[in-house]
Amino acid sequence: MRIRTSMIASGLALLALAGCSTTSETKVASNAPATVETSEIFTDSYGSMTDAGYTLPAIPISRLAEKFHRQIVSFDTAERPGTIIVNTRERFLYYVLPRGKAVRYGIGVGKQGFAWAGEAYVAWKQEWPNWHPPKEMAARKPDIAKYVEAGMGPGLNNPLGARAMYLFNEKGQDTLFRLHGTPEWASIGTAASSGCIRMINQDVIDLYRRVQPGRQTKVVVIQ
Repeated sequence: MRIRTSMIASGLALLALAGCSTTSETKVASNAPATVETSEIFTDSYGSMTDAGYTLPAIPISRLAEKFHRQIVSFDTAERPGTIIVNTRERFLYYVLPRGKAVRYGIGVGKQGFAWAGEAYVAWKQEWPNWHPPKEMAARKPDIAKYVEAGMGPGLNNPLGARAMYLFNEKGQDTLFRLHGTPEWASIGTAASSGCIRMINQDVIDLYRRVQPGRQTKVVVIQ
């Protein structure tokens, strides 16, 4: 897949609305591939697993379209290995590998009105994170207001799932957007989140192992 990015300036108006916050919007264009070749698929990687004392349930992966199963695919891009490319329209996240390959994961994306696009980097990452929704989200959903200050502790029902990766912009500012797990596996392939990129917990654990935080871990989000 050839990814071509062209950036135009925009503001941060949507950021405060994102619902996966704990503590530049730009437009990116892409050329879709005519075909994608899969060299390996990991359909058998979604069984129950124990992680940091938590037992993640098995995912009934057969109930998700096979294209959303983790797989190694052909991927032609000018971005260097280690870059994360999120295609919100296709509902895929690509982790770029050497020699024209990428790991492709199925994702859930933001609902209309919370979608975003642009470039960032993974500033830091956290296993079994706490969740602090922003005040703007609590205003829409009063039942979560108690978590704004106190936070929701880690666990199987935490909206951030088993892992979270925190995206900062080129100025070093927190964008309030995250790449994170989710207990809601059925939302993969849909526009269901409040703005962040959600993944099956087994998949976000796999991506987390690959990602080294820092400005070298570029994230490109395309609409």
